Amino acid sequence: MESTKSLYELELIAALLRDVQNAHGLVFNTRALNLTLFKIEKRVRAEGMGFLTKTLPRLGKAFDKALAGNTPLNAVDIGFKPMDNSNLPRFLGELISCVLRPDGVLPLHPCEETASKGSLTRVDIGGIVAAVRQVCYLFYKYKLPYSDEQEQQVIQRFAKTEDDLETLKDGFKELEASLKSSTSARRIRYKANPTKVEVLREARILLSNVFSNFDPLDVTPRHGPGAVATKQQLWDKYLWTNISSRITDHYPLDAYYMASIGHVCDRYDAIQHITSESLPAKVILVPKDSRGPRLISCEPVDYQWIQQGLGSAIVRLVERHWITRYNVFFTDQEPNRRGAYLGSLNGRYVTLDLNEASDRVSTDLVRLLFPEHVYTYLEACRTSSTVLPDGTELKLNKFAPMGSCLCFPILALTIWAILTAAAPDKDTRDSILVYGDDVIVTKDFSLNAIEHLESFGLKVNRDKSCISGLFRESCGMDSFSGVDVTPVRFRTVWSSTRSPDSYSSWIAYANSMYDKKYYRIYDLIVERLLRLYGPIPDKSLSLKAISLRSVPLDAKPLRRRWNKFLQKNEFYCYGLRSPVINKDIDGWSMLLRFFTEGSSSRSVQSPTGLHQGTDFAQMEQTPFSVGQYTKRRTSMLERRWR
Repeated sequence: MESTKSLYELELIAALLRDVQNAHGLVFNTRALNLTLFKIEKRVRAEGMGFLTKTLPRLGKAFDKALAGNTPLNAVDIGFKPMDNSNLPRFLGELISCVLRPDGVLPLHPCEETASKGSLTRVDIGGIVAAVRQVCYLFYKYKLPYSDEQEQQVIQRFAKTEDDLETLKDGFKELEASLKSSTSARRIRYKANPTKVEVLREARILLSNVFSNFDPLDVTPRHGPGAVATKQQLWDKYLWTNISSRITDHYPLDAYYMASIGHVCDRYDAIQHITSESLPAKVILVPKDSRGPRLISCEPVDYQWIQQGLGSAIVRLVERHWITRYNVFFTDQEPNRRGAYLGSLNGRYVTLDLNEASDRVSTDLVRLLFPEHVYTYLEACRTSSTVLPDGTELKLNKFAPMGSCLCFPILALTIWAILTAAAPDKDTRDSILVYGDDVIVTKDFSLNAIEHLESFGLKVNRDKSCISGLFRESCGMDSFSGVDVTPVRFRTVWSSTRSPDSYSSWIAYANSMYDKKYYRIYDLIVERLLRLYGPIPDKSLSLKAISLRSVPLDAKPLRRRWNKFLQKNEFYCYGLRSPVINKDIDGWSMLLRFFTEGSSSRSVQSPTGLHQGTDFAQMEQTPFSVGQYTKRRTSMLERRWR
C-alpha cells in the first residue's frame, strides 16, 4: 500500500487495535486481534486506502444506524463476510456481538442480553461501542486527494438542488395565497396537528416578535477573512470599485462604505467612478477529505461587507432575545451536546440530520417567514446568482449558499420557527434546540417535526437522524446510553517534512488519543513527532505553547533560561506564528478599517471555532494594527522562548 512517507496508516490502526484488545481483552482476545490485523492488511493491500477511508466508515455508519434503531446491521450489504448463523460481520464481530443481536438489531436492554459475554455494565457496553466506532472512523475524514469525478458530483448536486427548489415555487405561491385568504388572525397556540398554513402563520408571528425592535440599518459592516468573488486581496478590499445599486438603495454608500463625510469629500472624484453592477458570486471547491471537496460560494466584496454586519447583528439579537436565547445558538454548542447525551441516556430527545441544509432554504420560504422590514434588507444583500467553475452562471433559488454570512443565521431561524410553530405544547416547544443545521427535538414530536420541515422544502436524512435506539449525535457529541463514544478522526495527512499544520494537528490527535486511554497509538504518534521535530514540551511544564500530554524526560526541551521579568523558567521550543504583512493604504481606508475591525478584533471567534493547534496566548498578545494583515492558513513553525 502507499504510505504517508513516515507515519504508516497500518501502523496506526494496528496500535489502536492493540489498545482496544488491552481494554476489552475478555471479548477481543489475542487471537481475535491477530485475525483482525491480518484481515486489515489483506484488504488494504487489495483495496488501497479506500478500505480505511470508505469501507470501514461504511461499516461504522451501518453500526450507527443499528444503534439508533433505524436499520438492522447486515454484513453482506456493506461488503463484509458474516459470522455463522448471524447477520453480524466477522470483522470486529467479537465486539459488535456484545452490543447487537445476531439479527443485527439493538436489543432493548443490551447489558442483559449480552450476559453470555460476561458481566458487562452500561459503561462496558458504551466502551465497546466507542472502540468499534473509533476503529471504523479513524481515517474517515483523511484529507487525501480527490478525483475530478468527485468534483463534478459535488457541482452537479449543487445545481440539482436549484432545480428541486424551482419545483417548489408554485407550492409557495399557493401557500401565500392561502395565507392571505385565511380568515383566522392566527392559529391556536398549541395544536396537535396544525396545517401547513397554520404553521406558516405562527412561524411568521414568532419571527415578527423576535425582530419587532430590530433595526436592519443599525449594523457595523466589515470584511470577512476569506476570499471574495471579485478577487481583492485583504488590503485592497477597502478601495471600492463597484458597489451594487441593490445594496446602496438600502445601505447608502456615504453612510456604510465610507468612514465619514470627510472621507466622501476627499474621495469625491474616485466615488464618481465606482460602478453599480450587481455582480454574481463565484463557486470554489476547497479541500474537505478523501470523499470529495466542499463547495463554497464566494460573495462579491460589496455584498460580503454588508452581509458580515447584518449577519452579526442578527446573531447578537437571537442569542440575547428572550424568545430564542434558550433554543437557538451560534457560539455555544454545549446545549446541543448536552441534549444528545441526555437523549442517549433516557430516550426523550432525538437528533435530526438535515441534508444539504444550507442549500435548501429557498428565497420564497424566507420571504414568507421573515417580517417585511427585515426581508427587504436580507434580499438587498444576497447575491442572486453564482458562477460555476466551468464559467456557467447559475441563478440561485436558495436564499444563501455556504459562503454567505447570512447562511447559518437564516437557516437556524427558519428551522426553529417552523418547528416551534408546529410544536403541540409548551414543553415540546421549549425542548427544541437548534445550532445551525444540528437539531434536537423530543421523541414524541420527531416524526411530525420531520414532516413539517420537509413540507417547506427542507430534507431530513432519516438514516442519520437518531430517533429511536440509544445512540445520538449532535455538534460533535456522539453518545450511546449516556457514554461519550465520539471517535478521534484523523484529517491532516502526516508530512515527513516539518509543517506547522502537521505539527499542531498531530499533537492534537495524540492528546485526544491519550485522553481516551489509547496509549499505544499515542506513543506511536509521539515517537514519530519527536523523531521529526525534536524535543516537545508536555503539560507538566505549563507552557503557553502547543504541548503533548506526556513525553519521556529526555524528550522535553533541554534549553531553558530564567526570565527575571516574569519570574519564571522559559524553554526554547516550537510555536506557531502567522507572518504579518505590512501594507500602506490610504489614511481614510485605515480609519474605515479601524472603525469596523478595531473594536471587535479581540473577540472575533470563540475558541471552539479556532484550529486545534492555535497558540491562544500568542493570539491574545498580538495588537491590532490597521496597517498589518495576516493571511489565513499561512502559519509558520518558529522556535522561541516560552
